[in-house]
Amino acid sequence: MIYEKIRLRALEPEDLELLYEWENNEFYWIMSNTISPFSRYTLKRYLKNSHKTVFETGQLRLMIEINSDKITIGTIDIFDFDHFHGRAGIGILIADESHRRQGYASMAVKCLTGYCFKTLQLHQVYCNILGNNKESLDLFTKVGFTQTGIKKEWVKTADGYLDEHMFQMLNPLA
Repeated sequence: MIYEKIRLRALEPEDLELLYEWENNEFYWIMSNTISPFSRYTLKRYLKNSHKTVFETGQLRLMIEINSDKITIGTIDIFDFDHFHGRAGIGILIADESHRRQGYASMAVKCLTGYCFKTLQLHQVYCNILGNNKESLDLFTKVGFTQTGIKKEWVKTADGYLDEHMFQMLNPLA
């Protein structure tokens, strides 16, 4: 899927080392509710099964690639896919800070929400963002998500608890 300067593509076996690096970066764990590292073995199994559809697994991970130089800069996910209720969660990671605040995340979210609404025919998509993640709060507001709630002191950290903000976007095509 191509959107302006980026492409969302399926996982490839060659992505193993990037995924291993990103999934084992403790800085990202708080955002993904991870509390332990992933082995290469586990990630290889995940890659091996990545050909299954979102209808089979309830999730879909795509790699974000810059069109001009084919550099993979992050991932974007569909999770908690619920076909019956027509909804799914989305999450995004732009791994390298030098690629942040350049519009790539906005392009990726717009591309993925278009796929969710047009192809998967979902009624809505949502995301949960920690209160200290200003970049993501700004991103999802900018691309048209509406904040619909705050879960107070939802996530425990070494420094105390953080609020988690819930954002939703309803399908404008419905």
